[in-house]
Amino acid sequence: MYALVDCNSFFCSVEKVFHPGLRSKPVCVLSNNDGCIVALTPEAKALGLHRGNPLFKVMDIVKANNVVVFSSNMMLYAAMSKRVTNILRKSIPHVEKYSIDESFCRLDGYERFCDMESFMRAIVEKIRLYTDIPVSVGIAPTRTLAKVGSKYAKKYKGYDSICVIDNDSKRRKALEMFSLEDIWGIGRRTLVKLRQLGINSPLDLADKSENWVKRYFTLPLVRTWKELNGIDCIDTSEVLQKQSICTSRSFGNMTSDLNDLREAVSSFAGSCANKLRSQHAVAGNVTVFILSNRFREDLEQYNNIRTRPMFVNTSDTIEITHAALQLLNEMYRPGILYKKAGVIVSDISDASCVTPDFFDVIKNRHNRNRLMQTMDRINQRYGTKSICLASESLNNRPWHVKCELKSSNYLTDLNEILTIKI
Repeated sequence: MYALVDCNSFFCSVEKVFHPGLRSKPVCVLSNNDGCIVALTPEAKALGLHRGNPLFKVMDIVKANNVVVFSSNMMLYAAMSKRVTNILRKSIPHVEKYSIDESFCRLDGYERFCDMESFMRAIVEKIRLYTDIPVSVGIAPTRTLAKVGSKYAKKYKGYDSICVIDNDSKRRKALEMFSLEDIWGIGRRTLVKLRQLGINSPLDLADKSENWVKRYFTLPLVRTWKELNGIDCIDTSEVLQKQSICTSRSFGNMTSDLNDLREAVSSFAGSCANKLRSQHAVAGNVTVFILSNRFREDLEQYNNIRTRPMFVNTSDTIEITHAALQLLNEMYRPGILYKKAGVIVSDISDASCVTPDFFDVIKNRHNRNRLMQTMDRINQRYGTKSICLASESLNNRPWHVKCELKSSNYLTDLNEILTIKI
């Protein structure tokens, strides 16, 4: 059995922890540059706001209803996520962190010694007591069904935060009432094809034969079909293995300066390399793209994207940044006001599978790897970007994002620690 622990409206819930006066009030968290709504509370949804709404388009609703708006503060959210995960791991030996607000817990054998619903309810209460973060839990024999259960637990108050799908009758009833597009692993194209084949609910899909699913779809949907029928077959380590990593950002202010673009691309390349090393992975290709502002029809439009294969698959920040800057120099056109840039690393493989090349242009690769490990240790101890390449800018540059409504880093910065007036 699996339990999926899902933090409710996580970004907004974290903000409410440090702003207790916001309980039962509509709250929204915005994307980069304070552009779109990326998270919102049920109170905000009741006003007609939705995830993805551009803030300027719904500003009248926000002002009329005193909706409290925050800029994204990923440092704070990640710190709180770590606390929730630590509580789970102290209570359950096998916890798989799936995303910043979701974790799968393996409960194999627990049913022989305790009531799983009561067991998880005690953990939910512990999370609430230690962090004040509300969570919803789905318990089921597969990860996909556990995600279905967590959705029901979040949507219907009658479940009191926990929905258990532990027999065939509950499974069929849950799938019959669930939206097909909300099933984990079913994307837009697959959804369209399923509709065309007369599949309108998860139960319709589960009731088809395995041969029928194999005839029309590929292996991922076959696995989803098995999971819907209670057969555990999805490995989250495979799900989390990315084929590419992208770091991109819309600039706070448009810029035509090549130096600004070089600083931005260097910063993005460094972030990609850091993510690769955190996954013990390496990449074989580096891609850079730059875009003008497509919403400004009065300005000259330009966009370009180029890719370069690496001589040896790598996660070296210096090597990846050097390749990215070369690509930027090839694409740059003066006089264009650029609004966005990004770096993508692809052809990702495990770092232990790298084959040395006799003609490798980097002769001290072993020492370079040790240098990267030292950089990572310093940044883990003293904060992201405590040490970085000189080509990255840490000052307030035009390409930096707007975060005018960001809360303080209460858990990670002593200079911003929460103060209480007595």
